Amino acid sequence: MLKIVLYALSAYLSIVVFFYFIQRQLIYYPEQNFPTPAHAGVPEMQVIQLMTSDNFLLKAWYRPPVDPNLPTLVYFHGNAGHIGHRALMMAPFLRKGYGVLLLTYRGYSGNPGKPSEEGLYRDARSAMQFLIEEKIPNQCIVLYGNSIGAAVAIQMATEYEIAALVLQSPFTSLTDVGHVHYPFFPIKWLIKDRYDSVAKGKKIQAPVLILHGANDWIIPTKLSQKLFLTLPEPKEAHYIPNRGHNDLFEPKIVISFIEKYACR
Repeated sequence: MLKIVLYALSAYLSIVVFFYFIQRQLIYYPEQNFPTPAHAGVPEMQVIQLMTSDNFLLKAWYRPPVDPNLPTLVYFHGNAGHIGHRALMMAPFLRKGYGVLLLTYRGYSGNPGKPSEEGLYRDARSAMQFLIEEKIPNQCIVLYGNSIGAAVAIQMATEYEIAALVLQSPFTSLTDVGHVHYPFFPIKWLIKDRYDSVAKGKKIQAPVLILHGANDWIIPTKLSQKLFLTLPEPKEAHYIPNRGHNDLFEPKIVISFIEKYACR
């Protein structure tokens, strides 16, 4: 019996060590495709380059607002895919005349480097710096983050003055998400990239909209509900029936929210 226990413990520890070393491969799923904006369905957008503070040159897509009194939306995507997968999500905002900056991170869409929490924050800061150089007013900047991108947007909202923050399928922390999917592992002690959004909620000084699919099994709604409680007013949350993590798209709700608060 003792030998069985020791073998089982040894096997468990081996698995824990294995998961520790490959954890970023379980978090980030970058694809290297970089289609043209026209090929992806948004010909009005242009390819730009952003320089990060650690000297990575990133490709991104941008279209300025058609009128300086219209908002500019910065979109931070989730942990998988490439920039072209988000193009059609931006189409309704482009049709409204909004400016759109579609960022894709290091290691994604042919960009150099490998993704990490601090790396994604650096990439996002390069996007914010670009808008500053473009002289986009703070009161017209809207951050829109999806999934892990919501954690990136939250971090930027603690560092920059913005008009509004849209969080699609957000979570409290990546540690909590890890506990959902790997309940038998000591995630708290193993995880490198924590994205501790719940600790940052009170630092946000902008209106917040949360969108979440009621059937989301990747990020359960209980995590965004807990996050919502930490956020200041004004705030609103919509839990969409019959929607999960990857089929959630509610541009009318987002546009209505943006019109309340941006460029006022």
